[in-house]
Amino acid sequence: INQPQVLLLDEPLAALDLKLRQHMQIELDRIHDQVGITFLYVTHDQGEAMSLSDRIAVMNRGKVEQIDKPAALYEAPRSSFVAAFIGDTNFFEGTIAATDGDYCTIQCTGFPAIRAFNDKNLAVGQRVDLSVRPEKIRVTLNPPLPEKGATINVFPSTVREIVYQGVYTKYWIQSGDLRVATLKPHSRFLLDQESITWNDKVYMWWHPDDGYMVESK
Repeated sequence: INQPQVLLLDEPLAALDLKLRQHMQIELDRIHDQVGITFLYVTHDQGEAMSLSDRIAVMNRGKVEQIDKPAALYEAPRSSFVAAFIGDTNFFEGTIAATDGDYCTIQCTGFPAIRAFNDKNLAVGQRVDLSVRPEKIRVTLNPPLPEKGATINVFPSTVREIVYQGVYTKYWIQSGDLRVATLKPHSRFLLDQESITWNDKVYMWWHPDDGYMVESK
């Protein structure tokens, strides 16, 4: 009993405060490496799962939607459920309006057309949902200056909501009929940066490679 092949852990850190929970995540990872057995860890905390796991199984209504490495789940989800469940994301629904080599143009519902990497090789007329993570989206007061030869998505927008989180600020940006969530990390001393505030007219932009297609709902 003291040397099992598999150790089952059912939300072992749920009752702990944030700092202690973070410390215990490191301690559990150390114990796992030391004893060298499989840990089967159940949690509803996506961040906890991402930080502890070698592989994650995401379940929906009793069925496994995807089993993969944390980075693959986050960057390349197989379904809209996985994309929404692991971290935050923005969904843009639309139809393939044109294709151009490895890229395509998505004519969106309630939002301007978006250029995206066509990793699914979809044809004109097919429905698609595009997932774009908040941290992939930049928000600036001035229009961006893309690198030579680069084509990026740029949308004039309006700031609707702001939540300061210390490490980053989360903005909800209105463009067309949609509110889009974005994250701005505070990589420099915040008080030295040009501030963006409520109702500012801004530019929201991201590279076509930074969106990921999932099946249409």
